[in-house]
Amino acid sequence: MFRRFLGDIGAEKSIRSITPQEAWERLSRPQSNSMMIDVREPWEYSNGYAKGAKNIPLSQLSQRFNEIPADRDILLICQSGSRSRQAAALLQQRNIPHVTNVTGGTSIWKVHGLPMEHGKHAR
Repeated sequence: MFRRFLGDIGAEKSIRSITPQEAWERLSRPQSNSMMIDVREPWEYSNGYAKGAKNIPLSQLSQRFNEIPADRDILLICQSGSRSRQAAALLQQRNIPHVTNVTGGTSIWKVHGLPMEHGKHAR
């Protein structure tokens, strides 16, 4: 009854999730339309990140929204999957249609021996 008057206030679209292995498969496909965004802070990112991931910290996401293409499949990763899930919800609110959370984050990515890069500078 109240929904009829209030609409879907507080209702969140379901956030899609994939494993790190599935994320790597998507990213490594020829002509992949996927883009990985690591939402950890720069100091975390520089200690090691999933190969090809661009660093846009969750704390800066709202200010750097214009760097995220709406026509690509956006894969979000953090250390464990919590901040990337928050980032996914934020992007959905901004009408980015293809948003997916990488469950387990960089921690599980490393455990499975998936390609990592290291560097001092955020990409």
